[in-house]
Amino acid sequence: MTTRHDGAVPVVDMARFLDGDAPARAEVAQRFGDALAHIGFAIVTNHGVPAGLAGRAYAQAKAFFALPAADKAALMPPERVKSRGYVPMGVESVAATLSGETPPDLCEALVFASIQRERAGAGRPNLWPNSPPGFDRTINDWFDAVHGLCGRLMRMSALALDLPEDWFAPMYDEPSLTLRFVNYPDQDVEPAPGQLRYGAHHDYGGLTILRQDDAPGGLEICDRDGAWQPMPAIADSFVINVGDLMHRWTNGRWRSTLHRVVNPPRALTGSTQRLSMVAFTGPREDAVVSCLPTCHDAANPPRHGPVTAGDYVRAKLAASMELKAA
Repeated sequence: MTTRHDGAVPVVDMARFLDGDAPARAEVAQRFGDALAHIGFAIVTNHGVPAGLAGRAYAQAKAFFALPAADKAALMPPERVKSRGYVPMGVESVAATLSGETPPDLCEALVFASIQRERAGAGRPNLWPNSPPGFDRTINDWFDAVHGLCGRLMRMSALALDLPEDWFAPMYDEPSLTLRFVNYPDQDVEPAPGQLRYGAHHDYGGLTILRQDDAPGGLEICDRDGAWQPMPAIADSFVINVGDLMHRWTNGRWRSTLHRVVNPPRALTGSTQRLSMVAFTGPREDAVVSCLPTCHDAANPPRHGPVTAGDYVRAKLAASMELKAA
């Protein structure tokens, strides 16, 4: 099957992958892989995540970000990281991973990492909110739902990459999975020159799973001609994109595409607050990532050496927090 690409991000209906026969599953996987090869992004529908749970998580996250600053700051970790807890405005610039000195991003976040390890009594504990009531339970339920979706996406990815469907399973038995609730507040003060809600960047890990809303000032991706294209907001869908680690893993077969979150137009009246629910996924931290066997041959040798997944992503995270701008 050949898919025409005109710059639009393909919408991949997963229903036949979840319930269809082998040819149907292969066809859906091929469409998914084709989108990630040409654009680096896909939109998935009928993905198996309950819409009601997504709505509850969104509403409770919005209530959390409406809390007084002191209440949110109580969830800031003692170490200066963005891998868990509350990340306030003004301390992060993802564009710094590419261009060095940049203004801080105009967003705040609440982050939860490796909840499955915490449940097992392993790893570093997360910082859990007491308000709004029941948010901690919803976060756990959301983690489980996204964890399940990650598994479905990796099975689909394996077929798309001409591998057995369970090829990624050993590296995803305890995946790296970080939930990030991101609030982009109303902009009462005009941004500094070059300052965005989230600066232009590549994601760092495997596949990113995004649940976005339709507020103004949203996600844009950089096409092959260097032009910025807006990402449409489709109800009950997830945006999936390729991170740098997956780009390496596939020897560049799948694209890690530059993207950003832009500011809303200054002329708008009313609230322009935006809330995104992101999950950064990847293989287990100790996994050694080297070129997939179906992504190289004599004419196309591996372009990158092996890396340990956790070390690679941590180096990227550290770079994004080393702000040099005033």
